[in-house]
Amino acid sequence: MGYRVLFAEDEPGLRNITAEFLRKKGFTVDAVCDGEEAEWAIMGNRYDAVILDIMMPKKDGLAVCRLLRERYDVPVIFLTALDREETIVESYEIGADEYITKPFSNVILLAKINALINRYRGLVVKDGVTQLGEVTIEPARRRVLVNHEVVSLAPKEYDMLLLLAEHRNQILSRTQILDLVWGADYEGYERTVDNHIKKLRAALGEAGEHIATAVKAGYYWKE
Repeated sequence: MGYRVLFAEDEPGLRNITAEFLRKKGFTVDAVCDGEEAEWAIMGNRYDAVILDIMMPKKDGLAVCRLLRERYDVPVIFLTALDREETIVESYEIGADEYITKPFSNVILLAKINALINRYRGLVVKDGVTQLGEVTIEPARRRVLVNHEVVSLAPKEYDMLLLLAEHRNQILSRTQILDLVWGADYEGYERTVDNHIKKLRAALGEAGEHIATAVKAGYYWKE
């Protein structure tokens, strides 16, 4: 149930090491080597976060960020060797959320990515606990509470709830839910998703109304 990020960096060693680190942490990473590739990726995909170097061939990271901000509301992190004040100020003015100078810690980068994604999705995360309205999710214990009362969920129902909460207000197709919860190799039917959604709604009681159906498209968590 990992997030998808775009990482644009022209230095091969850094690009490969950082991308592999994020993949091991559960992210799907599209790693590209220049600004044009980054723009093509942005035009054809939706990302949960975008990480950009500034000094890249063909188009720099600032130009890519401007294009991105014309189309999507997504966390943007600049990861660059440039530490000039004017460049930092310009980056924030055009819509960057974070500016990290090289060398950097992958652990710190990971923390910033997760914090930004949670902020954009409206999730309140404190001490490892996710609060979404009246629903509390405790990943460490795989426990869910509604209005402070513990709710009993089957493993797949818990995974579906966490997935929908993390992608708040974003429609997920039945195929996407199957891939992210059951795995891409699962050979079952899409109706499986419908059956588990029905059980999840029932288990959540009134809070189950947050799980909305998009006709012929899928499901999403609404506020």
